[in-house]
Amino acid sequence: MAGKTRKFKQIIRLFLVLFVFISCIGLTLGVNAEEGNYYQFGDIGSDVEDIQRNLNALGCDVGAADGVFGSKTKAGVEAFQSKNELEVTGIVDAVTYKLILKRDIPQVSRDSYQARARRVIQTSMNYIGVPYVFGGTSPSGFDCSGFTRFVFARVGIDLPRMADSQYEYGYKVPRDSLRPGDLVFFTTYTYGVSHSGIYIGEGRFISATSSRGIKIDSLSDGYWGPRYVGACRVL
Repeated sequence: MAGKTRKFKQIIRLFLVLFVFISCIGLTLGVNAEEGNYYQFGDIGSDVEDIQRNLNALGCDVGAADGVFGSKTKAGVEAFQSKNELEVTGIVDAVTYKLILKRDIPQVSRDSYQARARRVIQTSMNYIGVPYVFGGTSPSGFDCSGFTRFVFARVGIDLPRMADSQYEYGYKVPRDSLRPGDLVFFTTYTYGVSHSGIYIGEGRFISATSSRGIKIDSLSDGYWGPRYVGACRVL
């Protein structure tokens, strides 16, 4: 009887050791996946522009090299990966990056602000093309402030419901100091702030427009430029 008890305890001890070991591996893999260098849907910047330009030169059409990693760029990456017998993920990891650009992938910042701004932009771009609905606050249809509030809620920030109240929520940012994830504001149908959007970098922002739903526009656009009021930072 004592022998059976001792053997049972040894088995339990072995299972505990294996559980801790597997858990540690899982945590390590999770950290590596989060901290690893890669570019994916929703990223923006000059590195993305380089990726797009080279993909076009390699016969994987991604359209204009605009520095915005959208759905067309993701499709181009997938085509490149398939052509080169890589795992087809649509994510530019270290191996894919080196094959496209013939150099090692740079260190991609993953600090707290960068991580949250990245999630904001990636989330917002997932809804490109969703129609405009006055008073809309869900993926079935958004108005401008309903859209910004919905997106920022995904990173734990509870914005006020209306655009003019959102403008007063964060701290003001000069136009020449804008960075991805900032909120940008315009005056449209009424005096004062009446439209809000999310700055994604390179002079562009994404918002819910009454004419074409969720789309990306330029701050220098003939319509938006003269109507720009200001920006605030909440991240």
